[in-house]
Amino acid sequence: MSDAERFQTDAEIQWCPGCPNFSLLKAFRSALARLDLAPHRLCLVSGIGQAAKLPHYVRCNFFNGLHGRALPVATAVAAANPELTTVVVTGEGDCYGEGGNHFLHALRRNPNLTVVVHDNRIYALTKGQGSPTTPLGERRSIQFPGVEVEPLNPLGIAVVQGCTFVARGFAPEVEHLADLLAQAMEHPGLSVVDVIQPCITWDPHPVSWYKERVYRLEDDYDPTDPQAALAKTREWGEGRLPIGVLFRADPKPVFGRRFREEIAGGPLAALPPVAVEAIEEVLERMRP
Repeated sequence: MSDAERFQTDAEIQWCPGCPNFSLLKAFRSALARLDLAPHRLCLVSGIGQAAKLPHYVRCNFFNGLHGRALPVATAVAAANPELTTVVVTGEGDCYGEGGNHFLHALRRNPNLTVVVHDNRIYALTKGQGSPTTPLGERRSIQFPGVEVEPLNPLGIAVVQGCTFVARGFAPEVEHLADLLAQAMEHPGLSVVDVIQPCITWDPHPVSWYKERVYRLEDDYDPTDPQAALAKTREWGEGRLPIGVLFRADPKPVFGRRFREEIAGGPLAALPPVAVEAIEEVLERMRP
């Protein structure tokens, strides 16, 4: 059994045959193998959507919850148990739409987790409606005249809000993506990897359209320059799709560290269960 095969499950994969999600899954398992992670040291958290199915296909701990609510759950997991590698697997509709508020505040809090966004610029599970990153004017299944508002620039927002690891990958480039994911999971604090993952059923463009526009960042590109990173994030609107580490900065204190150091003296997950009497005492104080 190879290192990557350690993370396979027996679950039947539900994606369309030929979907780039298969490549993304392969890259994800490869990244886990590179990090030499044991499956019980990994926790995946997802919401709803095609991307949210990925944890079903990886042997590990996972939590599959409500639409757009993966980030608060993962923030709690990472704060309570820093010994786990915690990863959010989400789509751009789930993360930037339903979960947009959580995305913004995760950028502020800097929890020690990695966010992997399968970005195909539509709600693919529900037949191709426009999502937060659908281009202006693109006609979608319920936007008959075309999307009327400008798309979100999530990686630009991440850079402006001080996220210390911001990257973009392309699902068909498995080895390159695996390297990005491994770097992101090794980076202390919040890391965001937006992955271009074309939908072969509802996207008006074939995968080849993306291949013509995707390019790797130049060798002399400086990922520590926030202005250069912002300029790269804006190229999406110009039809150029740079992939690689767009921005990297020194790690910052992570959310949850103070709780552990000042209150628990160690991982919250390692504390003994709270006595029922203690919980009842707290509840009693709240009763009018």
